[in-house]
Amino acid sequence: MSTILTIMLVVSIFMGLIGLFGLLWGLKTRQFEDYSKFLDGTKFDSEDALNDAYKMEQKKKEALKKREDKNSGYRPPD
Repeated sequence: MSTILTIMLVVSIFMGLIGLFGLLWGLKTRQFEDYSKFLDGTKFDSEDALNDAYKMEQKKKEALKKREDKNSGYRPPD
């Protein structure tokens, strides 16, 4: 029984090290940095799409503010 646990432990540590190595390699070679993606997204969006996105963001902020105002006035019963 302890042999199986030892093998499972060794395999899991090995797989974790492979994952950590892959993550560090990706960070070192800048695999996760895609600055042009964000710039191209705004470059190819129409003005109407950008205005709609802005309006949706404003509505979301207003809804969150209303929820906070509503919850701040709540008093639990004694």
